[in-house]
Amino acid sequence: MKIANTKCQNVRNDISDRFLKLSAETVKLTLRLSRNIPGRHVARQLLRSATSGGANYEEACAAESKPDFVHKLQIVLKELRESRYWLRVVEDSALLAREDVQLHALLRETTELGNIIGKSIVTAKRP
Repeated sequence: MKIANTKCQNVRNDISDRFLKLSAETVKLTLRLSRNIPGRHVARQLLRSATSGGANYEEACAAESKPDFVHKLQIVLKELRESRYWLRVVEDSALLAREDVQLHALLRETTELGNIIGKSIVTAKRP
């Protein structure tokens, strides 16, 4: 679709790269979590949601229509929110130290990407 592809290509490399880095850093973080039952559960949920955002963003860039583009971006936003939730669970349950630098960097990045995608949804919905 021309509309979505044009919109994505303007910022695609930067956003795609940020999603790829978010996924890679999340993989590294989950490898550091405890292998007990809570640690495994949180790691799986976090890994699934954090890696899904980037994949769905790539799908949005290949959307077949403007409504499809918006819908896929909404899925990306939901996955980012879920990722942030699981990162907060890691922080609040002491699965990692509260002052963990990597954890806080991922919390910041999910927030920033969420703001960008949220604004993109608003812009894409304009007539």
